[in-house]
Amino acid sequence: MSKQSIQERFEVFHAANPSIYDEIVYLARRAKVRGHDRIGIEICFGALRWNRLVETTGERGFKLNNDFRSRYARLIMEQESDLARFFETRDLRTD
Repeated sequence: MSKQSIQERFEVFHAANPSIYDEIVYLARRAKVRGHDRIGIEICFGALRWNRLVETTGERGFKLNNDFRSRYARLIMEQESDLARFFETRDLRTD
């Protein structure tokens, strides 16, 4: 039995819950408009949990898995040119 990596689990979760990406982008752009040049992705995750009470599918027992924070930050900075270098990141650890 092979164990899925964080990246593999993230890809499954992201495909099943595309609205999470949209919500994080929305929150990040709001922060940017308010004058923030860089923020930590955990701020967006906390806002989603608190304000939106996100209902998601997959990831048994987790509504929004902290393991995916860095994956969302990197994906958003790669795909949204106005948010390039917006999130603070560190080197990824191996799974």
